[in-house]
Amino acid sequence: MAICYDAQQTGQQKGEHVGDSDGGKKRNGISRSLKRFFGVGDFGFSFMTNIETYYFTYFLTNIAEFSLPVVTMITTIASVVDAALSWIYGVILDTFKPMKWGRYRSWLVVIPWLVPFLYAFQFIRVGSGTAAVVIIIIATITSHIAWNIPFVANISMINMASKTPEDRMALSSSRAIWQSLGRVFYSYVGPAVVSVLAGIVGEKNSYGATAFVFAALMAAGYFAHFKMFEGYEETGAQEIERMQRERAQRKARGRQEKESGLLKCLTTNPYLLGLTVADLTKYIYSFVASGIAVYYFTYVAHNKDLTATFILISSLLGVAASYLSKAAAKKFSARNTVIYAYLAMAVVLVLGFLFYRQPWAVILLVSLAQFFCTMTNACGPALYADCAIYSEYKTGKNATGLIMGLSNIPLKIGVVSRGILISACLALAGFNLETVEKGITSPQLERGISMGFTIIPAIAVALGAVIMIFGFRLTRAKIEKFSAELEKRK
Repeated sequence: MAICYDAQQTGQQKGEHVGDSDGGKKRNGISRSLKRFFGVGDFGFSFMTNIETYYFTYFLTNIAEFSLPVVTMITTIASVVDAALSWIYGVILDTFKPMKWGRYRSWLVVIPWLVPFLYAFQFIRVGSGTAAVVIIIIATITSHIAWNIPFVANISMINMASKTPEDRMALSSSRAIWQSLGRVFYSYVGPAVVSVLAGIVGEKNSYGATAFVFAALMAAGYFAHFKMFEGYEETGAQEIERMQRERAQRKARGRQEKESGLLKCLTTNPYLLGLTVADLTKYIYSFVASGIAVYYFTYVAHNKDLTATFILISSLLGVAASYLSKAAAKKFSARNTVIYAYLAMAVVLVLGFLFYRQPWAVILLVSLAQFFCTMTNACGPALYADCAIYSEYKTGKNATGLIMGLSNIPLKIGVVSRGILISACLALAGFNLETVEKGITSPQLERGISMGFTIIPAIAVALGAVIMIFGFRLTRAKIEKFSAELEKRK
């Protein structure tokens, strides 16, 4: 199951290239290549991360042959460190000296090529004993660091290239479409590539080889993004020159006040907190529903094979949602689209519980919930970009990297907590392995598993809708006003 704005198009938005951007010329509007192909890097990113999602634990137990306690230790350490570091990537982007091709764009070409080499060692057992465990943990942590920095830079470029809410939503929607396509294609291509490479390098090395290939695909896609974004951001030299000029102007006016720091960008932005917490409720739905799906189809529907059908249908609906999200945001705004989507998810999930004894009805209704969830995913980067605009309007400090990087935190918290949430749902249902292995399933168990699959996620996303309504009041009109003011300042 997949984890889950709007006005006029100006003539400038055809995006003609006005010159060599690295020489100082800038583009006007979003180019055709960005509208159509921004997201190819995220297509590769989906392939790359799905190898970990579907095969990492299997590799550790069946190929590397670690004991279950060791496997638990490896995955726990790696996921906790990954979550703990999730806030720092945006800080790195916003505080390090800008490189040659720009503060954010440069990272799309500098680091991604390291990922294939680091990531491959996450799926290769080198030596034995403690050394083998340490190497895999280090490879897991460093590969995630190496891909998270360009990941944040990639979504930060949405704000750099966009001048209007329509532009931001166009890029967010294109990216979401490619992400969803990546998930659909992976379901067919991923296992096949593992099998082919097993015949070439052997089963023990096949997962490492596949990780290398798919990480290289991600790096190539990010390089394509690097080329597409040419001309949409100041070069490093231009930014340094501008900052020096602004400091000189403040000094000449006798203004010696300290520049606004990144911390102030957070403390003066209550909308960011509301958006982040609302995002977390979506990931609670995503992880709980996806984790319990196999239990529902095994012990309630009594047809485990329906799990694959459910995943395929929900993934295809996710592609459709990514495509339609742009039109929805144009009509309602990105904020309102997310609110309506959360409410729709709550309704269809409750209906799913009412029909929990009819598997095909549940497949349809929960897949519809995934449709709306993917629509919120498509709107997410645009909403975080709105927070970045508000922050710069309030403080005068561009903290795009920091704020876009914070969009990672709800996802990372979800990854760490999913095991706890799923275990809690099963415990409430009265799940007992010895009993179900004998083919005994009580009405209480079936009802409890169905609640974990539908009602609990419904409560989470309904709460998300309430938080968005009262905690995120950045309307389209306000963002247009703030953007116009920032353009005047520049």
